[in-house]
Amino acid sequence: MVTVKGGSRPPWVGLGASVWMQIAAGNASNFPLYSHSLKSVLGFNQRQLTMLGVANDIGENVGILPGLICNKFPPWVLLSIGAFACLFGYGVLWLAISRTVLDLPYWLLWVALCIATNSNAWFSTAVLVTNMRNFPLSRGTVAGILKGFGGLSAAVYTEIYSILLKNSSSKLMLFLTLGIPTLCLMMMYFVRPCTPASGDDTSENFHFLLIQTSSILLGVYILTTTVLDDVLSLSSLVSYSFLVIMVLLLMAPLAIPVKMTFYPSSRRKPAAHVQFVGPANTIDQDNGNTDKTEPLLTPSSSSANLGSFHESDSMSEVDMLIAEGEGAIKKKRRPRRGEDFSFAEAMIKADFWLLFLVYFVGVGSGVTVLNNLAQIGIAQYMHDTKILLSLFSFCNFVGRLGGGVVSEYFVRSKAIPRTIWMTITQVIMIITYLLFASALNGTLYAATALLGICYGVQFSIMVPTASELFGLKNFGMIFNFMSLGNPLGAYLFSGLLAGYLYDNEATKQHAVSCLGPNCFRLTFIVLAGLCGVGTILSMVLTLRIKPVYQMLYAGGSFRLPQSSNH
Repeated sequence: MVTVKGGSRPPWVGLGASVWMQIAAGNASNFPLYSHSLKSVLGFNQRQLTMLGVANDIGENVGILPGLICNKFPPWVLLSIGAFACLFGYGVLWLAISRTVLDLPYWLLWVALCIATNSNAWFSTAVLVTNMRNFPLSRGTVAGILKGFGGLSAAVYTEIYSILLKNSSSKLMLFLTLGIPTLCLMMMYFVRPCTPASGDDTSENFHFLLIQTSSILLGVYILTTTVLDDVLSLSSLVSYSFLVIMVLLLMAPLAIPVKMTFYPSSRRKPAAHVQFVGPANTIDQDNGNTDKTEPLLTPSSSSANLGSFHESDSMSEVDMLIAEGEGAIKKKRRPRRGEDFSFAEAMIKADFWLLFLVYFVGVGSGVTVLNNLAQIGIAQYMHDTKILLSLFSFCNFVGRLGGGVVSEYFVRSKAIPRTIWMTITQVIMIITYLLFASALNGTLYAATALLGICYGVQFSIMVPTASELFGLKNFGMIFNFMSLGNPLGAYLFSGLLAGYLYDNEATKQHAVSCLGPNCFRLTFIVLAGLCGVGTILSMVLTLRIKPVYQMLYAGGSFRLPQSSNH
């Protein structure tokens, strides 16, 4: 039993707090900032360092366990586990890098890094599942916002690392060890299940627009200050001013509940398609400061809103079998797309695997370039790749935010399946990989920017699509299984393909670092071919699920299935 907040204000408070938790959930992006210290201070070779990078990717993306328990425990439990993972994992790494404890075994550091970055999965699952259910009618927008801030986290940590921590790896480890758990303790109370905000409320659209605008300003601001800090010699006062302004921009989403407190809406438009079902004494239509208690997410946001959509779950399995045998009821049918699936039921659906494969190709090929971006720049004789990495991070953020906004607009106005944007961006990725392979002068920045946008779109489209096809009841498990496409792609395309071809070319050149377009040319051609396959698969998926979206978004707004027969 957990407390579920009612009213229009608590979901926005939770979304504002979730923005900070998504920044915390990007802590795995810090690996390039301290990996050099692991190598120099602890004396690791390149192979050992590469395997630590594998631990970083595995920990970040393997979220099966949080996906399994997110329906059984309130969000604060998941956030607490993530905070403990940071405290233990980064704490061990800090002891090693700071030389507080000498001669820690390599296997312990590998496990510690895996545990530390696994906090990302706990944080992301808690905030995504909770907010998707708090805003069930705006899933694409919410996913785009949260994933967008997650994409910005690398730039936020880089700003903190360079300005506040003075490029010190040991201070960064201590910051991650103590800072993230402290932030989690401050925010976990506000990330909680709430009654969804009213249906097609125009003020809701304005509030989302405000958050999106502030996040764009934040992204442009961080990219600009990163470039200025790299090019110019700035005083400490100016640098700290940059940091303070960044923190204020991160607090912008909290302006919405503040505004709702001091300037409450005098008239609220009732929800068009959503009706909450529950005991008569649990629904509070006032300004929403009254708590009500009910099981956390036992019915999902979707199933809770359906009324009599499902058979009564109160009947025991034995009673159900007896009733079936006596002919009193028919056997409960399997769910159809758009309804709530169990994980096992989803896994036997072709659309589940089509979505997984399309996502796997999109993010798997993209993360290959991301993991090797520094080497790609050096191979094209660009020895300072900091701006290249910042550009990719910013465009990744634009893709995540824009993918959610654009897909939400077209799905509501035209009932166009979101996966059409995965198709379009994978076509662009084919062109981008061929542009990388050509290694023409002046194209590296353009190709990096295009790839960053397309890579970000894959994230923000997969999340709401999975929830719309298979429901919110077991969304945590389904989403985390889909996320396995990232480390799987990193291992196959980056670790095996790109690494093998790069080392072969370096051997031919009798050098440690490979130079010239041949270092990655064949890799880019293979990735372009993979995206060609992904394009075909996403077209098939889009055609298959088009009737589902026409049913869900008939009339221009999200409509949950009203009966079992559709």
